[in-house]
Amino acid sequence: MIRYALKCDQGHVFESWFQNASAFDGLKAGGHVTCPTCGSSAVEKSLMAPKVRPARKAAPAPAEPTPGPQGDTPVAAPSPELEQAIAEMRAKVEAESDYVGDSFAKEARAMHLGDTPERSIYGEAKPDEARALIEDGVPVLPLPFRPTRKSN
Repeated sequence: MIRYALKCDQGHVFESWFQNASAFDGLKAGGHVTCPTCGSSAVEKSLMAPKVRPARKAAPAPAEPTPGPQGDTPVAAPSPELEQAIAEMRAKVEAESDYVGDSFAKEARAMHLGDTPERSIYGEAKPDEARALIEDGVPVLPLPFRPTRKSN
């Protein structure tokens, strides 16, 4: 996995993880890499410093900030506009897509292979399932919210 610092044509800076450099290139070419702030698909890699571990005998590194509830280190509190945009995205996804729950990886793969008709779906997948989908060229993206639990 590789983390890229990204910047859209509107000047918004954000980070995202990819399986490898070619996965980023493929997703970008397909228009699947978009700015979470404005939705622009004109996204480019920014300069970033690699995180390098110090030598074993070197002084210990300064403590990193405590992770937030999702396991991420919060950069800043989301703005009200961002929260509103995420709420609108959630409403649109839930209204226009089928929730497939834990069957997301199976359903996405079946659609990619042509075994089932294509449709808009969302659900949940384990990290290894998501990695396998990306490695196989199945276009998937994480949502910036947790799905509301529904029964199929």
